[in-house]
Amino acid sequence: MKYRKDINGLRAIAVLSVALFHFFPKLFPGGFIGVDVFFVISGYLMTSIILSRLHQGAFTLSQFYASRVERIVPTSSSC
Repeated sequence: MKYRKDINGLRAIAVLSVALFHFFPKLFPGGFIGVDVFFVISGYLMTSIILSRLHQGAFTLSQFYASRVERIVPTSSSC
């Protein structure tokens, strides 16, 4: 999937709205909606990945979850 500036910008706005809500709850009472926006964007991106790989005939559920784990779980490095 190509990098999309518009989606990254929406994610930034969502995160910013949540941060402002936490710092200034009286000024930004609806800032928590950024969490919902962030989840919708994440769902869109994951669905796009799944549909693209299904179209290519290269989708497996195990590979999908493995890539999610690789992205979410930080790598351990021993020094």
